[in-house]
Amino acid sequence: MTADKPYLTGHYTPVADEITATELTVEGTLPPELTGRLLRNGHNPKPGVTPTHWFKGSGMVHGIRLNEGRAEWYRNRWVHTPALDGAPYLTEHGPDLTASVAGTHIIEHAGRLLALCEANLPFELTAELETVGAYDFGGKLRTAMTAHPKEDPVTGELHFFGSAPFPPHLVYYVADAKGQIVHSAEIPGATASLKHDFAITRRHVVFIEGSVTFDPTEHSGIPYGWSDAQPARIGVMPRGADGTRQIRWFSIEPGNLLHVANAYEDGQGRIVLEGPTVDREGFRLSWNWWVGAPGRGSEPSAHSYTRRWVVDLATGSVDEQIIDDLPVEFPTLNEERLGAENRYQYAVSFPDENGFGGYGIVKYDRTTGARRIHQVGDARLPSEAVYVPAAGATREDDGYLLTVVSDLKQDASQLLVLDAAGLDRIATVHLPRRVTAGVHGSWVPDTDS
Repeated sequence: MTADKPYLTGHYTPVADEITATELTVEGTLPPELTGRLLRNGHNPKPGVTPTHWFKGSGMVHGIRLNEGRAEWYRNRWVHTPALDGAPYLTEHGPDLTASVAGTHIIEHAGRLLALCEANLPFELTAELETVGAYDFGGKLRTAMTAHPKEDPVTGELHFFGSAPFPPHLVYYVADAKGQIVHSAEIPGATASLKHDFAITRRHVVFIEGSVTFDPTEHSGIPYGWSDAQPARIGVMPRGADGTRQIRWFSIEPGNLLHVANAYEDGQGRIVLEGPTVDREGFRLSWNWWVGAPGRGSEPSAHSYTRRWVVDLATGSVDEQIIDDLPVEFPTLNEERLGAENRYQYAVSFPDENGFGGYGIVKYDRTTGARRIHQVGDARLPSEAVYVPAAGATREDDGYLLTVVSDLKQDASQLLVLDAAGLDRIATVHLPRRVTAGVHGSWVPDTDS
């Protein structure tokens, strides 16, 4: 059965145990300001477990500790939730928000490490990646929490939401820089459409509802599917306590977006939103990969092309277009530009249908329209590229990209440190095992610990 599940083979083959290794080998020179931890989450079911969907695999966090030019340790730990031991999400009393796979993302906010999965409560981890338990912000989080919260680089606030296939479909939250929820509100007009990610600008919150919505006939354990009857929309809401009274929904072309690159207000006050999207065929190919069905794409994100929406609040119109023909996913940026206009953004590039180009890390220059790709090599798959600013940075791309590469030929993995300006390799950290291809992660500098 495993051979029929692409999310359990190749780069996605789960590791079978938890290990800790110290004093890792470094090629090149690690910049001394890279002092902290790179943490990366992903789906890694226990030995003998075959989940019915890629997203149902239990979460495992991989951590790499760097310290002033040394790679001090690598460790990996399952997030020990009730679901890891087989507890069901649905019980006779309703959903169990603690029965999480906690396998999509890991963030740090207000001194807490939180492993996230959008259908459940977050799970808190220690600095050594041991599981503390479910975290509900002192009882103020009563819904699930998105795996893609946004930390405002100006205020330090954490913006996030909880979505559900049943009312209330969408609840919006703000936690202050100290980690206390200071605002929550149900969002009027929201539907059962899948909402995996969202955006904030300096003055607005931007929700995205695509053509994928609740489907009670879907039996993979993830009850969503494409629906031509589901309107695709962008919701724009002013930030602040009264924002829900002023939310506006704008129709867009059918499609599905999983990950936002960024959003901002341009000089004319319009909302500019970008991110990789798929059409109906792209979603079908991806979904069949996620569940291991026939007729699937060769990658988990097939036909995923970067799209730009420009929402004119004055006229009520939306201009949208695909701005690049390179298949990409997992967009990132210098998060000091989150919510403001950014010149550069990064993503993982995938081979096209003919396999041309292989995997790589792509850098987009949104001013010139240029793109540059760092090819990682044959049978090698990079993870999401996490941006870390350089000491004394003066330009937006003065920094480093951290990506963990799965190497099938060597049955090994390395942490690559790339120059964010030119994508040249600065250093390589050799890890003690091949790390399962994962999903999202974060850099946690020592100053945030």
